[in-house]
Amino acid sequence: MESQLFPFADSMAGVVLDGRGVVVGWTPAAEELLGHRAEDVCGRPVWGLLRDPDIRPAPPPDRDSGASWYGEAVLRHASGSEQKVVFRVLPLSGDEKEKEDEGAEGAEGAEGAEGAEGTEGTEGAEATDSGKARCLVLCAAAPEVSHWRQDRALTRGLFRQDRVGLAVFDDRLRLMRTNIHFLPYTGVPPDLTGQALGGFLMPEDAAEIERNLSRVLETGRPLVRCEVLARTLDDPRGGVVMDLSAFGLQAPDGRVVGLTALFTDITELHRSRARLELLHRATAAVGRLLSVTGTGEELAAVLVPDLADTAVVEIAEAVFSGAEPAVEPDGRLLLRRTTATRDGLTAGGAVLAAREETTDPGAAAPPELTAPLRARGILLGHVTVRRAPHRGAYEAADLDLLREIAARASLALDNARSYTREHRAAVGLQRSLLPPSEAGNAAVTTAGAYLPADSSTGVGGDWFDVIPLSSARVALVAGDVVGHGLGASATMGRLRTAVRTLADLDLDPEELLVHLDDLVAELVVEDGEPEGAEWRPLAIGGTCVYAVYDAVSGRCAVASAGHPPPAVVDPDGRVTYVPVSPGPPLGVSGVPFEATEIELRPGSILALCTDGLLEEIGGDLDGGMTELARRLAGACAPDPPLREAVAEVVADLPAHELADDVTLLLARTRRVPAADTAVWSLEADPAAVAKVRELASGRLREWGLEELVFTTELVLSELVTNAIRYAGGPLQVRLILAECLTCEVSDPSATQPRMRRARLTDEGGRGLYLVAQLTTRWGSRYTRHGKTLWVEQDLPAGLAGAPAPGRGRGSERGRGRG
Repeated sequence: MESQLFPFADSMAGVVLDGRGVVVGWTPAAEELLGHRAEDVCGRPVWGLLRDPDIRPAPPPDRDSGASWYGEAVLRHASGSEQKVVFRVLPLSGDEKEKEDEGAEGAEGAEGAEGAEGTEGTEGAEATDSGKARCLVLCAAAPEVSHWRQDRALTRGLFRQDRVGLAVFDDRLRLMRTNIHFLPYTGVPPDLTGQALGGFLMPEDAAEIERNLSRVLETGRPLVRCEVLARTLDDPRGGVVMDLSAFGLQAPDGRVVGLTALFTDITELHRSRARLELLHRATAAVGRLLSVTGTGEELAAVLVPDLADTAVVEIAEAVFSGAEPAVEPDGRLLLRRTTATRDGLTAGGAVLAAREETTDPGAAAPPELTAPLRARGILLGHVTVRRAPHRGAYEAADLDLLREIAARASLALDNARSYTREHRAAVGLQRSLLPPSEAGNAAVTTAGAYLPADSSTGVGGDWFDVIPLSSARVALVAGDVVGHGLGASATMGRLRTAVRTLADLDLDPEELLVHLDDLVAELVVEDGEPEGAEWRPLAIGGTCVYAVYDAVSGRCAVASAGHPPPAVVDPDGRVTYVPVSPGPPLGVSGVPFEATEIELRPGSILALCTDGLLEEIGGDLDGGMTELARRLAGACAPDPPLREAVAEVVADLPAHELADDVTLLLARTRRVPAADTAVWSLEADPAAVAKVRELASGRLREWGLEELVFTTELVLSELVTNAIRYAGGPLQVRLILAECLTCEVSDPSATQPRMRRARLTDEGGRGLYLVAQLTTRWGSRYTRHGKTLWVEQDLPAGLAGAPAPGRGRGSERGRGRG
């Protein structure tokens, strides 16, 4: 009976009283509570244990007959101290009375012997109580009862509240009790008493929860804050996420007989956290690219499958070219379906569409959500997401999330659009500063490759150039400016222009580099300080190699300013390097440069590159030169198109991970046949003018150039006459038939001729003016023995070797150099 009434029965004192209040039974717990032995108290009235025997506890007046009652009393301990107790009086029925009588038989003698002494003055009471039934008094120390009441109130309160879920499991993890509906809105019945988790949860979810709870049963250590997913067998919402904690329940002997689990539904918190994580991922994904198409693809990819099963991104067509989109007069906007992503399937295309944003998040199970891509008030496109019906309807939070992602993606798209516009301008500038990837003239055919280290802008500081010169000659240039990006590209443009200007003067390679070095030493750049700050000029540095090839003689002169030497691939495939003596880099100033002259066989390939290529393929300059020679030997045999050879040499370079700009120029040499040149030496005699006209007209007729005879005779007469009059002899006249007809007159004077406009009264001064009007180009260049005046005339249409319309140097018609 004690165990049924009190959960702490092992520490509850029990006392049996007869109808007169005499102790007839005394339990060991009573002895432990008050210190009195059974033989000391049995047979005596219980009132003797009270602190004040005259004040006796009485049952409530409204108590039903035979009902139990309780109260409080202060008893005397055997040690003399006082002990406050809480007691409960339980009347005993007949059966119970017989049991108690058996337990009290040993005390009857003591009751008879001491009855008179212990009950003096109470005869009336004895007579009154003689007919009363016995009772059982259970008592415990008041503080212990108070704790028990608190524990009971706490337990009752926990099971009545619904903020935190409680579930009590037995030692076989069967549900015994819960305070609230364990899984509301899932179709699971509220009463799950006696069921195991596997009876109503998905097997994998039940197994995961049971694994966590089993550790509590096995180790006795509590489980703290574990997130678990609970999906029922027929849950339409896809389950709930619970924050689970658990602690063991112990029997008096310390055995774990079950456990209590505390669970909180954190599904909405979990979804909010997932939405926030998706927003962060989307921001990082769309912000890492400067490509319009790439940004759209990243946006669609990040939305699937977390927010949708299908994501469609449509971007205005104008954005792809860097322009701001404009709505058409009929209110529509031309969109390109950049990407449509669904379970790994991606497609793209162009559509003409008009979209409206979904604004009613309360609509029942919307099949899709659409948000605009808008930046700076400009509509750039739309993003649409769709979800399969079994995943449930979109919520208002989902629409807010899509709008926020779309807003951030719009900024990334607008940045990509601006970058596209600037990048196109920068690439256009870069391409305008480089020759065509393939070109050809009377001296060489060329092909080149340029790979910038700054792949984000597509521009850099390396360059190569092919500059046609007079008399079937060509200049080949490769240079490297310090730095990368737009700043280096701008500096490269200045140096390239300077090289072309100096080359137009027909300077020897070593002399051209001296002038270029002086120019670089004077150039300064602003270091990018904010407006109003002091400028700090920085010297421009770089390297350059300049080679001039003469297709008539087959000779090539090379000079270098700190640049790697050109490689030569002979027609038989042997690769060597020009033994050039490199001078210091540009900008050092004051140090002379030396030129090295070699002879190239027809069909030889001259390879100019920058150190970026050598270091990329070989690790350093020496290793790079060895590797380049190997690659050229394989790529240039057996006489493939130069475009293919260039591609093979740079094929394995990582275009987006270069440490330095890479430049490569290949030039295959040509030779002007000896039969297509004519050279005559003349004395400074006026009679030589008629002789040279006769010789030239005869040679032109042999070449089939009768249409050019009159013009050539007139031009040579003027040039030879001026040479005889102002320079003296000896003279040399040379005709070269290549892409055009070149006429040269060389004399020993170092004075450059000057064209001027003669007045009507002047008798002379019209010679060079006439020459300029009758020819395509004219100019002069210094030589080791004086100077050479040259003029060029286009060949008649249809003649072999004549340049096609729009090609060659027709754009320079009428321009002269002096």
